[in-house]
Amino acid sequence: QVQLVESGGGLVQAGGSLRLSCAASGRTFSSYNMGWFRRAPGKEREFVAAIRRSGGTTYYADFVKGRFTVSRDNAKNTVYLQMNSLKPEDTAVYYCAADLNILLSTTPRQYDYWGQGTQVTVSS
Repeated sequence: QVQLVESGGGLVQAGGSLRLSCAASGRTFSSYNMGWFRRAPGKEREFVAAIRRSGGTTYYADFVKGRFTVSRDNAKNTVYLQMNSLKPEDTAVYYCAADLNILLSTTPRQYDYWGQGTQVTVSS
């Protein structure tokens, strides 16, 4: 089992940047693919980005390509989401999630463990 704790959210102006972190407990962090999702008010949870256990493969939702970067440090049991050129429509609660499956997934139900989320608010 793994526990996930997100941090780094906050209020930022449009065009600004934030770096989210997700710290994982346990000694098997490198066994998990990691994903970032978000849920905006009144909307369904949606996929943002994912990274394979080795960090060698990443995948992004179209609406964040070129603006967000997912990375991980397995020695620190941490996955990151660098968010640049933020837009008001990026406002949401951001969640990290861990997945034991081999293939990267964009589907929330494929993920086994979730953090509590961190709020990101982008003002116009």
